[in-house]
Amino acid sequence: MAEKHSSKGIMWATIILAVVLIAILYPLTVKKSTSAADAASAGGDQAEIRIQPVARFQLVKAEAPVAGGAPKDGPTVYNSVCSACHNSGAAGAPKLDAKGDWAPRVATGKDALYASALKGKGAMPPKGGSSLSDDEIKGAVDYILSQVK
Repeated sequence: MAEKHSSKGIMWATIILAVVLIAILYPLTVKKSTSAADAASAGGDQAEIRIQPVARFQLVKAEAPVAGGAPKDGPTVYNSVCSACHNSGAAGAPKLDAKGDWAPRVATGKDALYASALKGKGAMPPKGGSSLSDDEIKGAVDYILSQVK
């Protein structure tokens, strides 16, 4: 009979402990719920506010340089327009420091290189995508030729 009372005591102690734990933990875990009417009256949906992007950006086309400025020399044009692809070899562009890549192009002649630079070739757009004058582009070609020979 002693065993019956000890089992009964352990059972009641466990039940009381469970009720106390539930009473303590339940208020901590229950989220406050609001109705749609409450959210609308509060000034908007909180979910919309929480899922907003961290930053916003807008791509805009760069403005063309003002005409009438002094013409740019070959190294300046190369560094501002051509170097983006010809220093890294992007889109199959021959690197400036890879003279072997330039040998077949140099063999075609200076006029063919001018035409390629002015009209575009492969992935390279006409004039490298710039609005520079033909003489400025030719100056950049002359600079490249001076570097690869």
